[in-house]
Amino acid sequence: MALIREQAWTLLTEYTRGESLRRHALAVEAAMRGYARMADADEEAWGIVGLLHDFDYERWPDLADHPFRGSEILRSLDYPEWIVRAILSHADYTGVAREALVEHTLFACDEMAGFVTAAALVRPSKSILDLEARSVLKRMKDKAFARAVSRDDLRLGAEELGLPLAEHVANVIRFMRAQAPALGLAGQLA
Repeated sequence: MALIREQAWTLLTEYTRGESLRRHALAVEAAMRGYARMADADEEAWGIVGLLHDFDYERWPDLADHPFRGSEILRSLDYPEWIVRAILSHADYTGVAREALVEHTLFACDEMAGFVTAAALVRPSKSILDLEARSVLKRMKDKAFARAVSRDDLRLGAEELGLPLAEHVANVIRFMRAQAPALGLAGQLA
């Protein structure tokens, strides 16, 4: 199967109506593409992994269903098994251990993209364009801020990539900045 981003986007939008979840998918896609460039990997394929990792979540948010239902759909559409496996591995409760770099990267980018988005939206500018890693790291210490995001997972993601946390945060910010308007994060600085 040829991996085509437009087909992945169509699949995402068929199953995901909510703007915030679509933007999350775009944010993770941007981060995955950035890390693919750094790893000299297939940017299009890694981007599709990021774009589709939660495409089934809106319809089937229960742990018994997500990402299992989405994986079944991807298999029925002949997506490569390595993509299905990467998506399954981003959720610890699936029992699919992360082994490949793309799997570790998806885990590292998923929660971090969400946390970076939250940190950008509370800025006076409501923009990622003036967000710095130190601000995100400071927000991580505030347990009330984005309390649903596991700080342990944020740290573990950087560890799985073999990066200091501050460097991982800076990378995700940089990768997401390139897509700020599409992510709704250009704010007043656009």
